[in-house]
Amino acid sequence: MLTLGNLLCGTVAAIVLLTQHNYELAFYLVVASAVCDFFDGFAARLLKQSSPLGVQLDSLADMVSFGVVPAVAMYCLYGDMPQICLMSESVAIILGFLTLIIAAFSALRLAKFNIDDTQHTEFCGLPTPANGLFCLSVAMLAADGEVAIAKEVVVAISVVMAFLLISNIRMFALKFKGFGWKGNELRYTFIAVCAILIAAFTKYAVPGIILLYIVISAIRHAIILSKK
Repeated sequence: MLTLGNLLCGTVAAIVLLTQHNYELAFYLVVASAVCDFFDGFAARLLKQSSPLGVQLDSLADMVSFGVVPAVAMYCLYGDMPQICLMSESVAIILGFLTLIIAAFSALRLAKFNIDDTQHTEFCGLPTPANGLFCLSVAMLAADGEVAIAKEVVVAISVVMAFLLISNIRMFALKFKGFGWKGNELRYTFIAVCAILIAAFTKYAVPGIILLYIVISAIRHAIILSKK
């Protein structure tokens, strides 16, 4: 039920983006998807229940909520933003379709996750929920006029985030096998920082939190490699 809740929230988010360009509602729907995605795995581990069906269903739901929806959000945002460089209409259309690389690379990211046994405690590449939250939050802020970005920047963000999805950077996961401090120091610290940032900056905090997650993970990955 939690996994299907993730899927349904993502489906509605895609609909409101395509029909209304309602980025704020879509953002909160993706947040709801992320909550469902977190708690379905948490509940499975807590109850010690798992099945091949659950594994496949989780990836299918994630593909919609955190693969298709952010791609649609960036595509719609591309159409709504002004452009910096002069370009023909045909070039502008082709450039806009580059935002959909997020959907393609999210599928690749999820497929790799399903066959990689090393990603049970950490991730290889940016997790699709983190990418989804980043793209939707940026789209919401840009549509509200809170940040100024051009069409070209929308494409650049899409391409960079897409490549982060399939990168080899090992990123820590918020997966708790126990509630003790030992072994969860980074997770608890990160959650505490996130809570402070959200309390202080509300919706403006989300892109910063995701960027902070990427930077911390990259530093952690570099430290681990230097010790080998």
